[in-house]
Amino acid sequence: MTRTTNISKVTPVVGLEIHVELATQTKMFCRCINQFGDEPNTHVCPVCMAMPGSLPVMNRQAVAFSIKVGLALGCTVPEYTKWDRKNYYYPDLPKNYQISQYDLPLAAHGVFEIPLESGETKAIRVLRAHLEEDAGKNIHDLPGCTGVDLNRAGVPLLEIVSEPDMNSVEEVLGYARSMQRLVRWLGVSEANMQMGHMRFEPNINLHIEAGGQTYKTPIVEVKNLNSFRALERAVAYEISRQTSEWKADPEGFTLAKLGKQNRGYDDNTEKTVFQREKEEAHDYRYFPDPDLPAVVVDEAWRESIAGDIGELPLARRQRYMDAYRLAFQEADALTMDAATGDLLDAAVAVGAEPKRCVNLLLGRAAAIAKERDCTIADLGIAAGQLAELATMLTDSNINATSAETVLVAVIEDGGSPAEIAEVQGLLQVSDTGRLEVWVDEAIAENPDAVAKAREGDKKVLGFLMGQVMKKSRGAANPGEANKLLKQKLGG
Repeated sequence: MTRTTNISKVTPVVGLEIHVELATQTKMFCRCINQFGDEPNTHVCPVCMAMPGSLPVMNRQAVAFSIKVGLALGCTVPEYTKWDRKNYYYPDLPKNYQISQYDLPLAAHGVFEIPLESGETKAIRVLRAHLEEDAGKNIHDLPGCTGVDLNRAGVPLLEIVSEPDMNSVEEVLGYARSMQRLVRWLGVSEANMQMGHMRFEPNINLHIEAGGQTYKTPIVEVKNLNSFRALERAVAYEISRQTSEWKADPEGFTLAKLGKQNRGYDDNTEKTVFQREKEEAHDYRYFPDPDLPAVVVDEAWRESIAGDIGELPLARRQRYMDAYRLAFQEADALTMDAATGDLLDAAVAVGAEPKRCVNLLLGRAAAIAKERDCTIADLGIAAGQLAELATMLTDSNINATSAETVLVAVIEDGGSPAEIAEVQGLLQVSDTGRLEVWVDEAIAENPDAVAKAREGDKKVLGFLMGQVMKKSRGAANPGEANKLLKQKLGG
């Protein structure tokens, strides 16, 4: 019997490096615009093109954004940190070195709670979050050559490095999605992967228990994944591949013998491919950048940034579940971005029922936001408008279908929900005289149904109510109309 038939447990061990482009107006060390999608090489200058004699000047806002993320992750933000040169040659790196941080990052040793499908959370340790400049971009779709676009060169890039605390594809995706939500929540990045604002590099190996021993497979870093789908497929493939490789050679396919390697991910085959052996720190010949001063973070600056963080997504989601009695899915959807949650809170603060507001926001408003590829808050609904419409529903002045019509009108043209409902004839009628006309007509026109209803047939009673609503074109207050109908039927 071989060792491979005696595998008792396979534990994936995954750490994740997340690269986040920060939403500053200018680049990290020069005044060039930080903007995606323009013509190649239109946002460049002597500094980001590495012209001789040009000198970098650091972007204070990028440093503040990075500190904000570090504090939100519970990291220690030291008083003193510095810049280092990370030396390597690549066509889209004009200086042949990247300004980064090596031994003294801006933030270190935090913890990030992530949600699991079970409803529980898991704490993932954050090793460090350091600031650096992004490289440019190689363009491979030109006939016969490769082009280099330096618009991205020098854009501030925050690299957030976790400890290898994730043990499943689910946990990796949960961590990545939660980090995207966090940086958007804090307003430090758009985190739009289609625009290259966020990229993932998982480090993956397996701990395999077999024959009374624990085997560790080689650590693989998959480079430059730019979507959640690619991250999910790459990690899943590596778990499968490394399991198969170890079964074929239990003694040879180990971390001790093969070390670490870099692999790329092929979207077409959904497989990873070998690139090179993984570089270690000494390969980059780090040394302090002589052109930049150290970064000194005093207590006043740190406290100022911390005071701007506010309530974080996980805490707000729990508050919605506790205070507003929302289901997990509802609370989760309303904490995708801070502004949408703020809209809900502001409407509740002026007296609206939370559940009414939630139904409006997660119904037609969410559908329109999806169509427009924006957040619910971006639709422009004011808290007062939301509260007014929710209160109209609570007071039975309008039904749910008409409320959606009013909501769309508010989104398109603005205005008071009550005035819109009145102009469009959508207000519910509670006046007994008007209701009685519709009820009497429904009774007169449906004698067979009336007879069955008087015999206790509840289904027929529902039919008669439908006839009342049809005659009123949905304007009848259902509660009042139903009460009147029952009275006239002798119920």
